[in-house]
Amino acid sequence: MSNIHPSAIVEKGAQICESAIIGAYTFISKGADIKSGVKIHQGAQIHGNTEIGENTQVFQNAAIGAIPQDLKFRGGDVRLIIGKNNTIREFTFFNPGTEDDKGETTIGDNNLFMAYTHVAHDCVIGNNNIFANNVALAGHCVTGDHIVIGGHTPVHQFVHIGDYAMIGGASAVTQDIPPFCLAEGNRAVVKSLNLVGIRRKFDKADVEALTSAYKTLFRSGESLREGAKKFIETTENEKVKQLCEFILTTKRGVPYERR
Repeated sequence: MSNIHPSAIVEKGAQICESAIIGAYTFISKGADIKSGVKIHQGAQIHGNTEIGENTQVFQNAAIGAIPQDLKFRGGDVRLIIGKNNTIREFTFFNPGTEDDKGETTIGDNNLFMAYTHVAHDCVIGNNNIFANNVALAGHCVTGDHIVIGGHTPVHQFVHIGDYAMIGGASAVTQDIPPFCLAEGNRAVVKSLNLVGIRRKFDKADVEALTSAYKTLFRSGESLREGAKKFIETTENEKVKQLCEFILTTKRGVPYERR
């Protein structure tokens, strides 16, 4: 294929769309499935059973699909599935799933992974997220959509981060962060709503409803769960319901400043 550089190493069995571009000194495993419009830049490596969706770019020296950094991994038939229109910058490191979970790591569409980011085994990543330089997601993390995580931030295994949340740079996230909230610190705690983010995306009525609910839930002094139970029974706003449902179903708890 003319779009594969002569110096690239492509194992027999790899599926590469004719419109994909495979750069110099790259490695493509036999289990790779490279869709249309994908560009693999110089020196990047695609390992294992890795699917890369349309128009995604993998930049120089990224290592995508290498076996998990998990001592329990037994060499099973596991996968990494990456969606469409993602930008995966230099020296990123993504792992597939493990046998002890569902065997897959899945990444949605339109995400930006800046240099040196890490997505560990069995993570589930949504759409339209931004992961700044050196963000490290441990195993089994789940993120929603439209999330921003600042640089040099590690996220503990099994943490769930809700839609439209923002995590400040150089934080350390060890508990679940609800949708629409801004968290920061080591350890990260919820500080406020992500007002800049939600004002860009939602109409005034939703912003006002979330602002009122946030003040009641996080500032009244009442138990967070008890407050969420009351709100979910009375509110008609879907965004507020989403916030309350997250609080009621969290497994790692929600860290926040008590005033």
